[in-house]
Amino acid sequence: MLEVSLLGTGGMMPLPYRWLTSLMVRYNGSNILIDCGEGTQVAMKEKGWSPKPIDVICFTHYHADHISGLPGLLLTIGNSDRTEPVVMIGPKGLIKVVSALRMITPGLPFELSLIEIQEDFQTFDLGEYRIEAFKAYHSVPCYGYNIVVNRMPKFDAERAKAQDIPLKLWNPLQKGNTVEFEGKTYTPDMVLGPERKGLKVTYCTDSRPTNIIVDNAKDADLFICEGMYGDPEKFDQARDKKHMTMYEAASMAKDAKVKELWLTHYSPSMAYPENYKKEVRNIFENTVISKDGQTVDLMFSEE
Repeated sequence: MLEVSLLGTGGMMPLPYRWLTSLMVRYNGSNILIDCGEGTQVAMKEKGWSPKPIDVICFTHYHADHISGLPGLLLTIGNSDRTEPVVMIGPKGLIKVVSALRMITPGLPFELSLIEIQEDFQTFDLGEYRIEAFKAYHSVPCYGYNIVVNRMPKFDAERAKAQDIPLKLWNPLQKGNTVEFEGKTYTPDMVLGPERKGLKVTYCTDSRPTNIIVDNAKDADLFICEGMYGDPEKFDQARDKKHMTMYEAASMAKDAKVKELWLTHYSPSMAYPENYKKEVRNIFENTVISKDGQTVDLMFSEE
């Protein structure tokens, strides 16, 4: 199960009823945070989730509404007695930006591992899941992210028995390991069935629509995307500021054939995003006009 919570849905500035955009994902004990604008840890507290287990923090870019909450969050994590390292991933400039913010967060009891994205597309293997970073199109270097959980093929005990594979080898083979035993080589394909669909969450804010986003969001179980403007008259503003409208996000969701779209990163001038729900759903039916704390548990499909 992949637990996904959109902690805040605001863009540019926090509002009394809308925190700045950040996403927290939990999988099998590991916690991932994408973006950390002002108010993120307050939103986390409102959700009832702890910042202590956060293993990875990803940044789309370094505008203040996406990173200004980091110093306070680090201090809170430090005060929770965490000692394990925290990995941070972001566009080039991450080391410089985080080092500057660390001026007000000295003496943390854990190390920070800072990884700057070097390519237009880059994969980070983090054990039971991977993070894929892909370049977006904003006024500054900006990336979207996929969180992908692969699913091991199903173990076929009858095939193992038919091939007289010793019982003690079943577990390592089931985990995908090749085993040498008594002069014979046993490979996972001898006991595993066909590939099974895993889980995929795509997150992208602060960008104009691009084919790169569509390609990376393809077949996602959940696509979380900026829908900064709902008023069609705001299109020129969206284009000039390198943002997108709800309708453009819905069109990308349709083209990418995702299961569900959550809109986020609303302009502070848009007081009632739900007013545009009908028009947006005419483009992509499975669209959610997200609110702070929007949460879902994504489950592996039954096969």
